Amino acid sequence: MNTEPKKAMQILRMAEVTRRVGLSKSTIYDRINPKSTRYDNTFPKPIKIGLSAIGWLDEHINGWIESRITLGQE
Repeated sequence: MNTEPKKAMQILRMAEVTRRVGLSKSTIYDRINPKSTRYDNTFPKPIKIGLSAIGWLDEHINGWIESRITLGQE
């Protein structure tokens, strides 16, 4: 039986995502826009949290960062 406490999910807003991944706001918007030449289908999709507010799940951003680290080590 798993006795580790379950980590609470956290939604990150754009300012925190830009800080964590080291990309600008406009680059992140390009990464999630399929019409952009800089579109990246591996970048986590945002979730809608209000009428015009979006956020990203902490675990998805962390997973993407880990995948970049793995790619850089190959």
